[in-house]
Amino acid sequence: MHRQTSGALVLLVATVAALIIANSPLATAYDQFLHTELGVTFGPLEFEQSVLHWIDDALMAVFFFVVGLEIKREFIVGELSTLRGALLPVIAAVGGMLVPAAIYIAINMGTETQQGWGVPMATDIAFALGVLALLSSRVPAGLKVFLTALAIADDIGAILVIAVFYTSQVYWGWLLFALVPLAVLIVLNKRHVEAPAAYLLVASVLWFAFFKSGIHATIAGVIAAFTIPATARITPLDFTDTCKLKVDEIEQLDVPGAHTLADDEQQHLAFEIQEAAEHSISPLQRLEHDLHPVSTFVILPLFALANAGVPLSGSDLASPVSMGIILGLVVGKLVGVSGATFLAVKTGLTDLPDGVGWKHVVGAGALAGIGFTMSLFVANLAFRDVGVQAEAKVAIFVASIIAGVLGFCLLRFWAPRGLGRG
Repeated sequence: MHRQTSGALVLLVATVAALIIANSPLATAYDQFLHTELGVTFGPLEFEQSVLHWIDDALMAVFFFVVGLEIKREFIVGELSTLRGALLPVIAAVGGMLVPAAIYIAINMGTETQQGWGVPMATDIAFALGVLALLSSRVPAGLKVFLTALAIADDIGAILVIAVFYTSQVYWGWLLFALVPLAVLIVLNKRHVEAPAAYLLVASVLWFAFFKSGIHATIAGVIAAFTIPATARITPLDFTDTCKLKVDEIEQLDVPGAHTLADDEQQHLAFEIQEAAEHSISPLQRLEHDLHPVSTFVILPLFALANAGVPLSGSDLASPVSMGIILGLVVGKLVGVSGATFLAVKTGLTDLPDGVGWKHVVGAGALAGIGFTMSLFVANLAFRDVGVQAEAKVAIFVASIIAGVLGFCLLRFWAPRGLGRG
């Protein structure tokens, strides 16, 4: 949990920095920089985007790629790998998406801002788990697993919403072309190619095809992630057997006092151990291990710096957009997650995790209302008007703070560790 806490802290610092800059004399320079065009040239071909779009479309595709890797891992060995294990977090996530959307639509029905219903559906897994990590041993381990699986199921829902409802126009030629790099990725998987660079290179072509197709390019990151092999070439036990054999050979060749460069055979055996170690780790594990820190400590803070900088003066927290988002995230998430979980358990579909009581579920429902990063991302897609975007983002900040504080207090003071299910 240390990484979640650190990541949430870095993200918070980036958000505060963006807000300070946007409400200072540096605001104009800040905005001009974000809209500076940067391009890539390949012979006669040129591809230019603003700094803001490079962050939102390209870097966030890497973030969604990591999310895709996490989702695939959960489907294979995690809480989502069995039907009964997946039912509780999936049902809770669905409730936590439908109720906030319904609240937002009820408040904004018939207005131009009605399309923002997807904003309060999202949960920021980094912040939610970061707050949970602050509680450390005061919350049962089962609650951490439940909230993680819920947030991942919520991510799946957010990805589907972005792909289906926030795509304005589809260019089918480019979408058909996207099948080519996708087919190559599948072939690489079937041929057990392990080099991460091969997958990332082809995935970049898939990203470009999706970008040109009109479907948000970040979706390409999720699709590419599902083609990454999740099985290592050799098992851990095979790896340990290889290591023992090679180490024995090295010891037999060892000459006391000799320089390591003097024995090529020893070096060759050491390289064989290194190669075996690489083959004992699946490409999915390797990429997730390497990219997760980049996503957490670089990409998400950059996204916050680029998108969280909104002027606070003139924001109307009583507007339909603001009220829909705040009530959706704070009330809708808590009611939706808790209510859906209650129905799933009481109807016998599934059970609460060991050590988790209903007060823990309510606290987790409150933490799920920390929409932040994902809500900001959806707000950029849902609203084209800059003023409405700014209003929505301020509401997201307010709602996320309320939800975080509420969830922390509920779990810290209302639901101490060891609470039963009563």
